[in-house]
Amino acid sequence: MANEPIGKLDHIGIAVKSLSEARKFFEGVLGARFLYEHENRAAGYRLIELDLNGTTFELLEPLGEKSFLHAFLEKRGEGLHHLTFDVPNAKEKITQMKADGLRMVDEREFAPDSYEAFISPRASHGVLIQIGSGYPTLARSAEWFKP
Repeated sequence: MANEPIGKLDHIGIAVKSLSEARKFFEGVLGARFLYEHENRAAGYRLIELDLNGTTFELLEPLGEKSFLHAFLEKRGEGLHHLTFDVPNAKEKITQMKADGLRMVDEREFAPDSYEAFISPRASHGVLIQIGSGYPTLARSAEWFKP
């Protein structure tokens, strides 16, 4: 018997060398609509969220050569970085997945209702998959849209 779907796709993360250049394509060619921008100096990246007919694209740009994104771009070039799924019971699901032997990386709790982890690309056919709940993990979290 097949498992139930893990959750709903929240956003697609794309690593880019330049947010301004990538925006020209996503907004100018594809017609995406800008949602917001965020910078995380501690983690070494800047991002923008874009909406394209209900699908959210997260464009990620490294802030310097020490950023994990810089290393990613050097090794793989621009393109898909991760898929993020909205899993309301993320902590429980992640615990279950680990108990089933699935390799998870970068597991963290931001608040009681905000939990995330990444399924190792080695376990998911080369795709980094983020599963989580709440802010700041989910691109559509209401917290991102507060003034």
